[in-house]
Amino acid sequence: MRTPHRIDARLRPNPYEELGALDDGPVRETPAGDFLTEGRDEDAWAPPDHRRGGGRRRKNRFAGLPLAVKAVVGLAVLASFTALADRWAVLYAEHRAADTLKDRLDLAAAPEVEIGGFPFLTQLADRRLDSVRVTVPDVAADRVSLAKVSATAHDIRLDADGLTSVRGARVPRFDGEVQLSFADLNRELGASQVTFTGEGRDRVRADGTLPVAGHDLRLRAEATIRRQGERGIATDIGNMRLDIGDLATYRPGTRPSEGLHLTREGTAGLARETRKAKALLSVPAMVRRLGVPEATVRAALADDGKLTELTGSPRFARTAQDLNLIDLALDNPRVLRRLGLDPKLLDSLSGLTRPVLADRLSLAFELPEPEQGDVRLRDVRVEEDGIRVRVSGSGLSVGG
Repeated sequence: MRTPHRIDARLRPNPYEELGALDDGPVRETPAGDFLTEGRDEDAWAPPDHRRGGGRRRKNRFAGLPLAVKAVVGLAVLASFTALADRWAVLYAEHRAADTLKDRLDLAAAPEVEIGGFPFLTQLADRRLDSVRVTVPDVAADRVSLAKVSATAHDIRLDADGLTSVRGARVPRFDGEVQLSFADLNRELGASQVTFTGEGRDRVRADGTLPVAGHDLRLRAEATIRRQGERGIATDIGNMRLDIGDLATYRPGTRPSEGLHLTREGTAGLARETRKAKALLSVPAMVRRLGVPEATVRAALADDGKLTELTGSPRFARTAQDLNLIDLALDNPRVLRRLGLDPKLLDSLSGLTRPVLADRLSLAFELPEPEQGDVRLRDVRVEEDGIRVRVSGSGLSVGG
């Protein structure tokens, strides 16, 4: 068997001798102070500068603009500050004017004031304003409230020495609008639960209930709106009726078609209920007004079949609807009870005349008369949400 070849240890290279051979000369000791000061003569490190032109500062761009451009920019800045000051002056003047009008006119709240025209300070220096719009909400006018009164005055002349010393103003002319809201009417005249709605250009329909002698009667009426004089609005109430259920209808007045009358359903009940028919035919005055022969009446009272035949005839139904039951109520209260009518209710209806009922539904009002100048109503129209009135005036004076 072959013996492995062994390398003599004396032939292997010494690693320490190889490291020593790498040094070209003797090792020189460097003092610690030299090590710390080494490299100070070299330039200190700084981050690289990527700007154009090295470390030169950037020039002011505004300085390089042409003089004309600078002037335009300056004027724009000045105009902005001037407009801001003018706007502040307008707001201040509007606030002062609103407070003055509130005190002069004894209003519950300050009105809205909007001064037109620009610039305001130039107008103030000239003591003249192009236009001023004033809006006053909730103005009391007789029994109702005006939802809004708005007016625009033109070419106002001021009595003033400056923004804070305006003593008064003269208004050569103005135009405006008065609004009477149906919502306000329903609330203010709602003690009888009546609602108002527009019906045509000059008509208002009233519909609701009216309490009379403990009974809630349905109320229907129409009001025609018209101008009255130079500052007033009048209402003509017509087609008034109070429905007592399906039995009868009351229309205030003295004409034959007015008074208390049975409805079609009421006269039909006479044919169905013999008790009511006999109660009516037992009154001689009613029989004469019905135009029924006495022999026919006696036969009907004795025979229910003939009674039904009589009361069910078209002629009898038409005649019965024409009867004014108010007359019957005065002398025959028992008969009314048999018909289903409360005598106390009929007594109250007798006092509910046309003027009384019309006053409850009146929408009339009149604008206050100014101490100076002239105010007139120009046009009245009924719209979906209320009544609108155009107004105009001249020669008004406010303040001193």
